[in-house]
Amino acid sequence: MTSPPDDRMSELRSLFFESAGELVQTLNEQALQLEKSPGDAEILRGLRRTVHTLKGDAAACSFNELSELAHEFEDVLTLENPAATPLVPDVALRAADVFAALLEAYRRKKKVPNVEALRAEISRLARPAAASAPEKEKKTRKRTVSVAHWSEYQQMAIGRALEEGRRVYHVRVQLDPQCAMPIAARQLIQVALSPLGEVLATYPENEAVVNQVEIALASDKSAEQIRSKCKIPTITQNAMVTLWQGKASTVSAPATPSEESATPGFDAPPALEATGTAPAEEFNVPLPSPAADNTLRVDADKIDTVLNLVGELILAKSMWQQALNEFGERFPKDELRSKFSDVMAFQSRALNDLQRSVMKIRMVPVEQLFRRFPRVVRDVARQSGKEVDLVVKGSDTDLDKRILDALAEPLTHLVRNAIGHGIEPTAERIKAGKRPQGTLRLTAYHQGSQVVIEVSDDGHGVEVDKVRQRALSQGMLSAEEAAVLTDTQTLEFILRPGFSTAAEITELSGRGVGLDVVHSVLERLKGTVQIETEAGRGTTFRLRLPLTLAIIKALLFGVEKRLYAIALNSVVEITRTVESEVHEIENYEVLQLRNQVLPLLRLGAPPQRGALSAKDKIFVLVTNSGDRKFGLIVDDLVGEEELVIKALDDQSISTELISGASILGDGRVVLILNLLALVERFTKTGGRAADSRLAGLLRAVPESVPRAHGATGGQA
Repeated sequence: MTSPPDDRMSELRSLFFESAGELVQTLNEQALQLEKSPGDAEILRGLRRTVHTLKGDAAACSFNELSELAHEFEDVLTLENPAATPLVPDVALRAADVFAALLEAYRRKKKVPNVEALRAEISRLARPAAASAPEKEKKTRKRTVSVAHWSEYQQMAIGRALEEGRRVYHVRVQLDPQCAMPIAARQLIQVALSPLGEVLATYPENEAVVNQVEIALASDKSAEQIRSKCKIPTITQNAMVTLWQGKASTVSAPATPSEESATPGFDAPPALEATGTAPAEEFNVPLPSPAADNTLRVDADKIDTVLNLVGELILAKSMWQQALNEFGERFPKDELRSKFSDVMAFQSRALNDLQRSVMKIRMVPVEQLFRRFPRVVRDVARQSGKEVDLVVKGSDTDLDKRILDALAEPLTHLVRNAIGHGIEPTAERIKAGKRPQGTLRLTAYHQGSQVVIEVSDDGHGVEVDKVRQRALSQGMLSAEEAAVLTDTQTLEFILRPGFSTAAEITELSGRGVGLDVVHSVLERLKGTVQIETEAGRGTTFRLRLPLTLAIIKALLFGVEKRLYAIALNSVVEITRTVESEVHEIENYEVLQLRNQVLPLLRLGAPPQRGALSAKDKIFVLVTNSGDRKFGLIVDDLVGEEELVIKALDDQSISTELISGASILGDGRVVLILNLLALVERFTKTGGRAADSRLAGLLRAVPESVPRAHGATGGQA
């Protein structure tokens, strides 16, 4: 049973949107490469291929505005016009922006934007070509391949490929008479052949309904490999692959083939007039099944659904373990106990392997995020009149897809901030004895169970005193507080909403919005921001993020008979002390730990006088928040546990101190504390007043919360 045409077109367009976004990004990258290497023929050919593919894909999906615009740009790129070459990168970048806007409009089914400005730029780019010398045109024609029903540009492309000594195949594919998509068939065949080489020509180019498709393909693969790729079930029936050999100057119109090559259902192949050129390797046999493609596109939501189910299985494993422990206590000598234990151990191993496999599927290389920044750096540097080189390292570092997507905006703000605020103008750099070009570095690497992303520049650095004075002038702190603030604490003010050291508001900076976005997004992702700066040497923003937000290793502890958890990677150590060792300095409780004064945060209510002896022991969890350490005073420790984070709606939990919840095997609910929010609330409010308020907020959280379905993916 065949699918309705509307369903097939919907599926085709869905595939188009996936591939078109990558093509636009590739167009950006090729334009930037061409800008650095003007006139590079290979880069120009690659750019032309990208535009050609985008044009064909858009036409197959009936996106006429995009297809026609790409066709006009492709026509300009085929002109041999050195005078226009320096202008091509700018027009290509402008085209990439317009193509992206068109794609967004198509995806959201909105009105397409006006493209006349780009059309005018393309037209201006083509004008110098009209003045080309007639003699040059004649020389160009000598290198063309004249094939019936192929355009002049396609003939030129084939001729150039033959002169370069490349292997060019003439591929003719007969369509299945029952093919339900004859118009889209040409594009499907072209997509199948594209990985094997460069598609130089196709026929037909329009949306005509035909019974066969012809393609000129430059490839180093064998004719057999090409023919096998032409096998598309319900689309194609037979294929003939002919290799042109030797140096050709012209290929005439089709001639009558010999009896051996004539095949019912195919038009006659073109005969070759050039000396030493003859057809070779002709194939026309039933097509075999294509080789399996190892790449499969899967929607992220489907992977999240699988991960949620894995989370449910982990909860079930905990319940089974709890039941097994109770069985062992009740029937310690029962022979079934050992069998149950073996089954449980096997299930745990399989479940752990399944969890790791699903988590690997969610992981994507940071390169997917980093590849957009060469264009950002180029545009912002031009806008600010500066010269900036971008250096990228660690692009193969893997990170959870949802975290990666959420990082796009904060990283863009950091990059723009580094160019706008950090890197000096060229004249100022030369005066300071630096290279005229500033350097911006994007670095990613794994560190334990975290991913670290650094944005560094070699500019003039952040003036800490200027930040302190601006914070004073804006009323963000008092003179007494400013006197005792460390440089690290002072630098944190640039992450506050509305804070900016810019003297004037520009398109790049001055509103105090960008770095606040960085702070809020990192807080939501349960990450931290660390700032390092050195006068005259530059600034580094170091972002630390968990590998994933769905399943974490946590430390469980009790406070006032309630169960809480924090991420295990944020716990530096666990120490045990007595109440008499806890001292109060300026309304803050502190503990001296190995020549270091450790601020303490008490999650429960402070002890009443006489209720506890000075010798009573307490647990202190030494935690890391950015570059600062805090001690959490808790009543008792429960142990380590792998927790599946569950989403909680605002009706259940209305405080930012709780980032999620989980369920243990015995059914108990564990509240997962937001350590960053706790420390920030403690720092802002200050001392014992903060302790009592925190304790009150935590006590206000319901004893039991509704069980939410699935992992949060980092959102609570």
